[in-house]
Amino acid sequence: MLDGIGLDGRSGVSRARTPRGFRRAGVTAALAAALLAGVAAPGAAAADGATPPQAAAGQDRPELREAMRAFVDAGFLGMQVRVHDERGEWVGSVGARKLGTSAKPPTNGRFWVGSVTKTFVATVVLQLVAEGEITLDDPVAGYLPEFGLDRRITVRMLLQHTSGVFNYTGELAPDGTYVPGMPAVGKEWVDNRFRSYRPEELVRFALSKPARFEPGTGWGYSNTNYTLALLLIEKVTGHSYAEEMKRRILRPLGLKGTAVPGDRTQLPGPHAHGYYRYEDAGQWKVVDVTRQNLSLLAGAGDMLSTTQDLHTFFSALNGGKLLPAGLLTEMREPHPDSTGLYGRYGLGTYVQDTGPDCAGVILNHNGSPPGGYGALMYSSPDGRTTLTASLTGGDVAFDVAKEFPKALDGLVKEVFCGGKTTAG
Repeated sequence: MLDGIGLDGRSGVSRARTPRGFRRAGVTAALAAALLAGVAAPGAAAADGATPPQAAAGQDRPELREAMRAFVDAGFLGMQVRVHDERGEWVGSVGARKLGTSAKPPTNGRFWVGSVTKTFVATVVLQLVAEGEITLDDPVAGYLPEFGLDRRITVRMLLQHTSGVFNYTGELAPDGTYVPGMPAVGKEWVDNRFRSYRPEELVRFALSKPARFEPGTGWGYSNTNYTLALLLIEKVTGHSYAEEMKRRILRPLGLKGTAVPGDRTQLPGPHAHGYYRYEDAGQWKVVDVTRQNLSLLAGAGDMLSTTQDLHTFFSALNGGKLLPAGLLTEMREPHPDSTGLYGRYGLGTYVQDTGPDCAGVILNHNGSPPGGYGALMYSSPDGRTTLTASLTGGDVAFDVAKEFPKALDGLVKEVFCGGKTTAG
C-alpha cells in the first residue's frame, strides 16, 4: 500500500520503513478515512457532539478528543475513532468531512482500509490450514505452477513477508534508491487511479523484477505476497477470494459495512472525502480521490470497511473466534528482522511491545491505499480492548514522517497505556 500503512512499513529489506504515502513531506496523504459508528450507540460518547444522555459517567473522555485533535493539527483533514475498553464504547470524529465544509466526518461512514486487508486474507489462509487443506510450509509453486515461483517460497513466507518477491507497487533498493512499480504514487497514480488490474497481472509484473533476497533469508514488506495469497485461496477453494471472505468472515461476524469491492470505485453510504496532493510540472495540485479502483492492491489492500466492523473483526480474531489457539499463536510469532513503527510482523499482523509500564504486547495492522485514506486497527491479545480509526488527507503540506508517528503514539498510549509513552 503502499503499506505499511500503508501505515505499515512496506518498503525496505529486513526493516520496516515509514510508508511511502506518509514518507513524503509534501504529500498530504494516504491515510485514513471516513468511518464509522454513526451516531454514538447507547453507552457511547461522541467527540463531535454533546455527550448523549445514555453515556456512562466519565465517558466524555476529553483525553481521547485531544489525542485525535493532534492528527488534524498535524495536517490531516479529518479523523474518526472508535474505542472499546473496560469503560465501554466510545466513538468520535474531528476535522472536516470534505474540503470547504465545516461538517465533521461521519462516525458511521465507510472508508478504504488499505493494508488492513492483509489481516483478513491471512485469517482466511490460516483457516484453510486449520482445515487441513494446506500447510504453512507447503511450497506455493505446487498450487500456482503457472508463475514459475521459486519452490523454496512457502505459504508461511507469503504471510510473513519473507519470500523476497518484489513489491509490485515499488520499493526501496538496498542502496536507498526507489525502484518504481505499477503506478502507485504521484501524477502517474492520479492519472491511472480508475484502471482495473487482474491479480495475475500484478504478480507477473513483480516476478519480472529481481528478487529482493533469497526466500526465507530476510524480511521485506511486499504487497505481492498477499496477492499471491489471494490466488492461493482461489486455487484451493475453487471460489473467488470475495466469496470466501464473505463465507468465512463477513457473514458469520455480520460485517455489513465491509466488502471486497473488486472494480467498484464508489464508497457506498456515508463517507468522508479523501484528497491527494501531488506535483505536476513543478506545481502542487490537490485532487479528490474518494473514488479509486483498488484492484491495484488485490488481496493486499483492496477492502473497504467501517470502524465498527474492524472492531468486531479484530476483537473476534484475537478473542479466538476465527482461528484455533495454535494458529493464533503462529500468527503472533514475529519475524526478528521486521522491527518498525508498528512493532514486528507475524502472519498478517504486527506484534508491538508497549512495555511493562503500559499494556505489554498489543496487536495491530494499519493501512492506506495509494492516496487519501488510511486506517488504524489495534487490539489487546484477548480482543477486549480495541482501537479502530480512519484518517483522511487534505490539502495541507506537512512532514508526515515526523508528525504521523508522534500523533499515533499519543493515541495508542492514551487507549492502551493510560497516557504513558509506548515502547518501540
